[in-house]
Amino acid sequence: MQNITIIDGTYKIRGNDTSVAGLTFPLVEEFKVGAKGGYVTVDGSAVNGFPDRNIKIKVSGPEGYELAGQDVKPSRREESDAEIIERIRERFDMLKEMTKAVKKGDVRAMIVSGPPGVGKSHGVEEVLDRYNTMAALGGTRKFDVVKGAMSPIGLYVKLFNYKEKDDVLVFDDCDAVFEEPLALNILKAALDSKKKRTIHWNTDSFKLRNEGVPDSFEFKGSAIFITNLDFHDIKSKKIRSHLEALESRCHYMDLTISTEREKMLRIAQVIQDGMLDEYKLSDETKEEIVDFCAINKNRLRELSLRTVLKVADLAVAFPDKWEAMAENTVMRRA
Repeated sequence: MQNITIIDGTYKIRGNDTSVAGLTFPLVEEFKVGAKGGYVTVDGSAVNGFPDRNIKIKVSGPEGYELAGQDVKPSRREESDAEIIERIRERFDMLKEMTKAVKKGDVRAMIVSGPPGVGKSHGVEEVLDRYNTMAALGGTRKFDVVKGAMSPIGLYVKLFNYKEKDDVLVFDDCDAVFEEPLALNILKAALDSKKKRTIHWNTDSFKLRNEGVPDSFEFKGSAIFITNLDFHDIKSKKIRSHLEALESRCHYMDLTISTEREKMLRIAQVIQDGMLDEYKLSDETKEEIVDFCAINKNRLRELSLRTVLKVADLAVAFPDKWEAMAENTVMRRA
């Protein structure tokens, strides 16, 4: 693929037209004129800080870029801290909007992937809890959160209990369902793209008879899978084929938090947005908590929002020696 270097062009980043002059991209399509003016299409995934897809760079004409040659590598543009924070905030805002769409039935299923302790579950449950409040006021909508291990027959029964159109099942860190082919086959049937989704249990079962669950039923509900797994890193070919079939039935949302820098910026962003307000700590103490986690990030037992809350608990209980207490409770030995 031919590379080009932008001489004079802009791309909208976080809502603002940003100059990309001097950056080199793989060329996808030559200059064209569209409804919003002239542009050249390039592969954004090749350049750090740009979307993982083809993008349009706004240029005035073919003179806005030049051929860079096959041996010139695409540019590496470092995202600023502010850009990373805004990117992550946008992802979590999208997560809330997608959760609303799942609850309404506009979206059948969603997989949310990201490292532990960055607020995946909170974002989903915060939205669904509002619907629980509506149910308490006389509505009929409901949801349930499934955690830990689950057998295929347990999954079948749970889907039956939440089979109606306004029902949502949230599988939170319930990765066992991804490792069992029978469970995956049940999920594939439940989330099929067909208008009518019928799930069958073709083996005689005392559990089903005892609980009054039929051996087949129509599933009209929705599902959200919250996982620390990256589906694309699964090594087992057998499980991988099932996961690909499940992924094809779901919207897959990667929260794009993978490096320690991104985790720390996520922590700073959530604290900035008010996560520690209920602790009634001074702004100085909040900053000290963030600094403590940043300085000691390589020795923390877990770099996560949960760790921040643990440290905040100590800051409230032991205002004069919380750092010493935290060294002995949230950090590994040197």
